[in-house]
Amino acid sequence: MRITSLSPEHEKLYYLCLEDWSDEMKEAGDHKEKWHGRMKEKGLRVKLALDDRGEVGGMIQYVPIEHSFAEGKDLYFVLCIWVHGYKQGRGDFRKKGMGKALLEAAEQDARDLGAKGLAVWGMALPVFMRASWFRKHGYKKADAMGMQHLLWKPFTDDALPPRWIRPKKRPAAESGRVTVTSLLNGWCPGMNMTYERAKRAAAECGEKVVFCGVDTFDRPTFLDWGQADALFVDGKPVRTGPPPSYKKIRKAIEKRLKKVR
Repeated sequence: MRITSLSPEHEKLYYLCLEDWSDEMKEAGDHKEKWHGRMKEKGLRVKLALDDRGEVGGMIQYVPIEHSFAEGKDLYFVLCIWVHGYKQGRGDFRKKGMGKALLEAAEQDARDLGAKGLAVWGMALPVFMRASWFRKHGYKKADAMGMQHLLWKPFTDDALPPRWIRPKKRPAAESGRVTVTSLLNGWCPGMNMTYERAKRAAAECGEKVVFCGVDTFDRPTFLDWGQADALFVDGKPVRTGPPPSYKKIRKAIEKRLKKVR
């Protein structure tokens, strides 16, 4: 196994989070590719884990915390770390040490870049990005927002812990129509998929439904909302983890349509 930085050879695979076999991933559009082009200028780092055959089995992406969803100083923030675990496509690469190797490579890279620590997010439940896994590797909780824990590993004694940036507002419902509002940062194909499904569902539900897309890659816009990715139907949030199906989104819109006069 070896860890390497992202090269043009693997960029398309990276945009699909290593799931190039998945037809569902195609619903995410080209938002990740566009995000990558914009974020490279802001310090995005991406590393891949390759097995002995040269097959990519894992990835990690991290940015200066000033361009993340948390507040902090002189830290890097891990947006996600992912080891492919499906039988389809690339196969199951778990339990081979790839996750640990990727995290250690990111830590060393952040140190070399002069960071005072590395921040990560993890779920309290044993699902994707498990907080317990990061704690196992020396990370401590700095903040929490529901089930999402913000953890970190300081590299220096004067490092300051990060804090979550919290949601600040919701879109208001409008009389006589249903407004579907989707916040989109572009970093995650799952969230990009939600955006595209919501946009399509809104367009197919008639003229009384209006779709509003919000580009939260723009930092002032993100700080105004306090959220990078979200979906609302008439101001009511729709759960986006895991990404809701097109059918579920359309059902939520149609339910609200019945109340429009």
